Amino acid sequence: YRSSGPSFIQECYIQNTAREYAKIYAAEAEQLDGFGEVPEIIPVFLIHRPKSNIPYATVEEELIGEFVKYSVRDGKEINFMRRDSEAGQKCCTFQHWVYERTSGSLLITDMQGVGMKLTDVGIATLAKGYKGFKGNCSISFIEQFKALHQCNKYCEMLGLKPLQTTGQKLRKPVMPKPKTQQLNSSTSKKTGGSAQVAKKI
Repeated sequence: YRSSGPSFIQECYIQNTAREYAKIYAAEAEQLDGFGEVPEIIPVFLIHRPKSNIPYATVEEELIGEFVKYSVRDGKEINFMRRDSEAGQKCCTFQHWVYERTSGSLLITDMQGVGMKLTDVGIATLAKGYKGFKGNCSISFIEQFKALHQCNKYCEMLGLKPLQTTGQKLRKPVMPKPKTQQLNSSTSKKTGGSAQVAKKI
């Protein structure tokens, strides 16, 4: 049970949209021999309390056990529990699956929970307002995932394509350099398109 501010609708939309992607992922994965249990994103519900000072709140199942962050918010795969555990590898595969399914337009982030039950996820998008998601994140957000993701056996079982060639693995994305160097004191910073993240508050 959590009280919510103005973003309560977006919070529900993020987690329940991620949950729908997870259901489709599970339906595909469960048909494969040896894939085993599939991560589940638990639903979050909006409740109205007209007599409360905070009339809206979200409620979800309480997860009991060791709470683990399988991914970090900037897309880097540095969490050993993510990399080495079955749940962590399957979360990573789910991120890859969503990235491929949406042609690189959307990435599920902040994958965390207890065992195979996940909650409080985020969604990053390349285009502002993609499928109704709002927010801001680093320009390199999705590109970092693409550059740093290492496929595992579950990615292979689902037939997911590697996100980089062998020579590109573990290399950071290269940002283009300006063609000419300005020598005056009023240099302007060059920026590219911005990736957007919709994160629960």
